Amino acid sequence: MTKVKARINGHHFLEEIDAQLLNTHNNFIHSWASPVNGTVYGTLLNDRFEVEIMKERFKEAPYNQPPKAPVLYIKPINTLTGHQSAIPLPLNSNQIQISAGLGIVIGIKAEKVSAKDAFDYIEGFTIVNDVSLPHNSLFRPAVKEKARDGFCPVGPWIVPAAAVSDPHNLGIKVFINNELMQDFHTSRLVRTIPELLRDVTEFMTLNAGDLLIAGTGAHPPLAGDGDLITIEIDEVGRLENSVRRDRL
Repeated sequence: MTKVKARINGHHFLEEIDAQLLNTHNNFIHSWASPVNGTVYGTLLNDRFEVEIMKERFKEAPYNQPPKAPVLYIKPINTLTGHQSAIPLPLNSNQIQISAGLGIVIGIKAEKVSAKDAFDYIEGFTIVNDVSLPHNSLFRPAVKEKARDGFCPVGPWIVPAAAVSDPHNLGIKVFINNELMQDFHTSRLVRTIPELLRDVTEFMTLNAGDLLIAGTGAHPPLAGDGDLITIEIDEVGRLENSVRRDRL
């Protein structure tokens, strides 16, 4: 039986819990928190399908070519929320964009990591819902669209790296109100996980508890007030969140 690490709201520390017990007894935990509390780094354009779709746009000024290095952004701590929490829909918006990704949880300080040693620095994997307001620009930081409160559900838990047979052979499915809306696969990553960790840590140190999103799929679906979002990743689990109109 796989032991996973989860955090309950109000608790400061991760707790090691039997995954089968959690799946069998759905009410075992009444209030989930994000299992990570470090910095969350997102990775744009790491899906081969999306890069192919965008190839003509990459020819435009000022870039004139596809990116040659990872395109990163940060989901600040105010965005973090847990499994089964509500994602706030801003008053002036009718929809949010759902981008599902495999979360790489860093276990020890990672600085100038080689690709062959990358897995030595990975504690495990989790599910990330990189929520944003719909936007078109890929060439400027989408802070206003991506950094809203509650715009980064993570969880339900961290699965140990050793418990995932091959992180480059995982299906990622997004359901909205139980209807399949996106089907992504980690075999489509432009940079593999070791390559991504190598390229990022070449110029930036990652610390224990940080999370790096391996990438998200093309054509992210949209969700609105009252919708139920379910993200499933093979061998990792199932992350559920509802969308609720912000009342403030």
